[in-house]
Formats: sequence, structure tokens, C-alpha cells
Amino acid sequence: MTRFAPSRKRVCRRRFDRWNLKTPTLGGLSGLGRERALLLFFCILLSGCGSRQSDPKPSIEFTQLPPVGQGSPDLLDTIEGRVTGARPGQRIVLFARSGAWWVQPLAEQPFTAIQADSTWKNSTHPGNAYAALLVDPEYSPPLTVNVLPQTGGAVRAVATVEGPMLAQPAHKTLHFSGYEWEIRQTVGKPPGSRNLYNPANAWVDKGGLLHLRIAKNGTEWTSAEVDLPRSLGYGSYRFVVYDISHLEPAVVLNLSTWDDFGPYREMDIEISRWGEPTGKNAQYVVQPYYIPANVVRFIAPTGSLAYSFVWEPGRVSFTTIRGSGPRSKSDVVAAHVFTSGIPSPGRESVRMNLYVFDNKRSPLHHEVEVIIEKFEYLP
Repeated sequence: MTRFAPSRKRVCRRRFDRWNLKTPTLGGLSGLGRERALLLFFCILLSGCGSRQSDPKPSIEFTQLPPVGQGSPDLLDTIEGRVTGARPGQRIVLFARSGAWWVQPLAEQPFTAIQADSTWKNSTHPGNAYAALLVDPEYSPPLTVNVLPQTGGAVRAVATVEGPMLAQPAHKTLHFSGYEWEIRQTVGKPPGSRNLYNPANAWVDKGGLLHLRIAKNGTEWTSAEVDLPRSLGYGSYRFVVYDISHLEPAVVLNLSTWDDFGPYREMDIEISRWGEPTGKNAQYVVQPYYIPANVVRFIAPTGSLAYSFVWEPGRVSFTTIRGSGPRSKSDVVAAHVFTSGIPSPGRESVRMNLYVFDNKRSPLHHEVEVIIEKFEYLP
């Protein structure tokens, strides 16, 4: 038979009855005095039972959210919410996720005040997810984290939003090699410098070739990027690129898989001298790049080249060959296999990005264009 827990009042009443039966008469007190004494004891006992209840946990809700966006240092949008159960001195710390979680709106301004009506409001840079933390006055927020802090210690409450809860902005697209690609049109900051992206810098000609261009807009350079908005996962990725020997040292052509939903989930083929006038002009990378074993540099010669990688569990094999297919071993320009730090499939996308690397000793002087003949994927 199921037994139900007695109510708090019933438990206290039983305790009072047991006490009343076992306790001798309160001698020396009148009848009215004894009744008052018993009433006082019963109130104390009942109050003690009730004190076992804990205070309700604080919580955070969002009342206005920015749309999903690609990380950009120059774009800001409004984010608002409300707190329940906040105490004096506590504040909100905001984060936006673009690869890692970044404190918002600025490293120098990491706190958001809670108003008298329990609401809060601030600005944030765009991301694919947003988070709000209710923290005590002594909490010191980090500039960036891979994993959000959990509730505990100086962090009193955590709320996050992503995916279908966020509005999806409209994207300009183009059709290339059998896929629909999104054209970037927001400011970005790839390694090295801030870049403006102009949708007019990416297009497909009548022959089906993809053109990516860096062009001058007033006093600033504008770059080009296209992204495949869905994961392809393990398999073979191949990019056939026309001659890149004309690229200036400050130009970067990046062919990669990039996952904006987690840190270091990126694999790259990068054609660039990174601002240096001489030296090797291409590299294979498994991020993070600052680990020496994660980067292999090589020389990409003149003429059309096919850059490819085969992505498997715990392994990625990069190869560069002359033309669109190998005819002999001499056609292989470079090859390397990585077996450490290989990401697993998630929400990554294929990215083709032509941008400017800011190097004061070797700045960009002329507009530049790269032609990509085809992209192929085989599972």
C-alpha cells in the first residue's frame, strides 16, 4: 500500500500531542497561564518545522533576443531580460558564442546592472547562442571560455538560448557545384585583422565558376566568403582552384570546415604568406594553430591545383596535386596525415574565404580575384 507523507501541520500536531501526554502539569501556573505557555510552545514548534523550507532559487529569463549572427566585432544588438530572486549587489554577466563563449558587450564592461524592477538590458555582439549569469559582487568574469560556468559559488543562476529560440536572419545565396552557399555580409575578424565582407565580392559566372574578390570600397578593402549552411560530416572534400601565384603576401585564401558551435573544431587549407614577402605560401592546419604539430607548411606552385582532405574518425589526410587529378606521383605537390586533435562531425560547415591579413610591413596594394573551378564531396 502506498503511504503518503504527513503534512507539516500534522507532524507538528503529533509532536504537540506526544509532549502534552508525557509532560506533567505545569505547577504554579493558573489555567490561563498554562494555556498561554502551551500555546507559545506549540507556535515555536510549528515555526521550527516551517524553517526547514529553503529559499526559492533565483532564475533568469530573456525578454528580447538578437537573431543568430556570425561573430563580428563591429555589430551590436540589444538583449534584455528579467531576474527573479536576485539579492542586493548581484549583477548579470552576458556571453555570446562564436566558436568559444565571449563576455559581452566588452571585456572592459563585463557587468550588466539589475534595475529596481528586476529587469536588465545591454548590448551584445552577434553569436549562435547567448547566455546570462546571475553573479555575486566578487565574481570576476573571464574574457572567453570554452564551457560556461555552472551554478555554484559566486554564480547563482545560468540561462542560455540557441537554435530555434533565435530568429534566423535572411541570407544572400549562390549556387555552386550543386550546393546552395550563403554569402557573408557582416564584418568579421579572421586571424590577423578586421575584415569587411561585401556580398558583391562573391558570384558564379555563366560557366559555373566561383569568383571570390577583394575590392576597394573607399579607403577600406572588402573581402569575400561563402559558407555551406549544413554539415556534410566524414568524407572526402576537394577544391579545384585556378592559379594563385599572383596573390600578394597580405592575401589569404582559406578552404576549411568550421564549426562555430565549439572551440577548435576547424580544419584548414590556407594559401598565404601571412604578410611575409618570401617563403612557403600554403599550409594544412588542424586547429588550434599555435600547437606546432598542428601546422604543416608547403609551397603551392603556379597553375591550377586541387586541394583535398579525407576526414575520418581520428584522422584527416591532406593532399595537393597539380591539375584536377593525379596522372603520376610527380603531380603530388604536398601531402600530410594528422591523427591528433581531429574533431568529430557536429554542426560544421564548409567555408571558402578570401580576406586580407593585416601586416604593416607588407600591406595589400591591389585588388585580387580567385577562381574556384569546383567543389566536390564524397561520403
